[in-house]
Amino acid sequence: MESEEISILYVDDEVNNLVTFKANFRRDYKIFTSENANDALKILRENNIQVVITDQRMPGKTGVEFLQDVIKEFPDPIRILLTGYSDIEVVIDSINKGQVFRYITKPFNDLELKMTIDNAMEVYNLRKDNKELLQKLIQANEQLEFMLRQKLLS
Repeated sequence: MESEEISILYVDDEVNNLVTFKANFRRDYKIFTSENANDALKILRENNIQVVITDQRMPGKTGVEFLQDVIKEFPDPIRILLTGYSDIEVVIDSINKGQVFRYITKPFNDLELKMTIDNAMEVYNLRKDNKELLQKLIQANEQLEFMLRQKLLS
């Protein structure tokens, strides 16, 4: 997949983090940013986003709560949680409730985060390919069943 096709949504209530993220990754990916969960959901509804990265500690809604909302409406994007706190309960919650691909502590290392995003895209593409193959298999099976019924009727 070419890098300009990879769209990332980064959600963080700290504007400086959003600006820094966009500056660091804009050459590699199409970046969308949001300061809150509600605006982020609007961006998801209006754009084809493959990777969602969110801070855990935000006013109004935690990153895990936001990712739970994302899963309900947008199950396909790969989810990454960032936090400056190493609270084991948050890690467990993020994995169990937010179905998080990776949990990264802040401040993050740009190279590590880029590798994580690239790995997330590999998983995203594999899941997409599997869905397409499964759909083709279902169609082929339906055609075979139809042909078998026709043969049994004749």
